[in-house]
Amino acid sequence: MNFKLTVLFLLLGISTMFSQNWLTNFEDAKSISNKENKQIVLVFQGSDWCAPCIKLDREIWSTPEFIKYANEHFILVKADFPRKKNNKLAENQQQQNNQLMEKYNKSGFFPFVAVIDKNGKMLGSTGYKKTSPSAYIKTLTSFN
Repeated sequence: MNFKLTVLFLLLGISTMFSQNWLTNFEDAKSISNKENKQIVLVFQGSDWCAPCIKLDREIWSTPEFIKYANEHFILVKADFPRKKNNKLAENQQQQNNQLMEKYNKSGFFPFVAVIDKNGKMLGSTGYKKTSPSAYIKTLTSFN
């Protein structure tokens, strides 16, 4: 029985080590960013219709390399703009995402990745690139 519990805790530890905490509330992200002195990575995506957004998630965001680096250096925020009815966001979430779009992504590009400082100032932006997680991290950190 003890062996089974040990294996269970080990697996739970590994899964939390490789999980990300994507926020949806930008004000919470700014507060945490200020407290932890980390930059915010704000991702504008169409999770159920945008092919490059889905590729970015699969090829970069979901990789162990990016997850490990991001957990130590970034506050991650997703502003999603789904199109399918069953994925519709709550009204207040949609309003917040629209306001973020007005401020940081006026052109309406998807995916659009903005690196923002703890005061809400955009330092730089990028989008989908067919590249490695380490090269993408290098791009994000170049906006300091």
